[in-house]
Amino acid sequence: MTWQKLDEQMAAWAMRLVSDVRLCEESSRRLATIIASEVRFLAPAAKAEILAASPVRPSDRLEELQAFQGWMDLVRRSPPSPFLVRAQVITQNYISFVYLPESCFRILSKVMPSNSSTRKCARFLSDGRVRAFRNAVAHANWSYRHDFNAITYWARKGTDLEEDMQRFEVSQEELSFWQSLSRCVAYASFSNF
Repeated sequence: MTWQKLDEQMAAWAMRLVSDVRLCEESSRRLATIIASEVRFLAPAAKAEILAASPVRPSDRLEELQAFQGWMDLVRRSPPSPFLVRAQVITQNYISFVYLPESCFRILSKVMPSNSSTRKCARFLSDGRVRAFRNAVAHANWSYRHDFNAITYWARKGTDLEEDMQRFEVSQEELSFWQSLSRCVAYASFSNF
């Protein structure tokens, strides 16, 4: 399988991959290919740990991701509708920030070599503001900014339920980057477990 098309799509985010995820420039231009290779050539014990982490097979996860892509393509070809766009946002955020971290990124953060591009991406997608956004999506603590160019969300920094929630905001551009990275890591990983 060639990852050239996904590499090209992610290369549009090269500056963010270098600054936010801390990848080298070479990795930022060939990200899907690098992740696919890193996962494909994992030690058998690490692959076994990935497979044992969930009762759902990676091939089933990949099938769900492909079905989601079919939904995204269908929406893109449909006449413009605020109802479809809002359903798309909800679905895309759930898949990218709840389903994929639970099914893929957390275990990759644990088993991948410490300096691998895959681990850096998985950690980025599981920590910090992205994790706060995940919690906001999972617990319905988000809303559109009045101009629809960003999403405002609220989350706790830690696990203490007595802690006050903090307000965050993610621009549409940054959210698009997070979503693109999430899907790239998942496709390249699920295809090579």
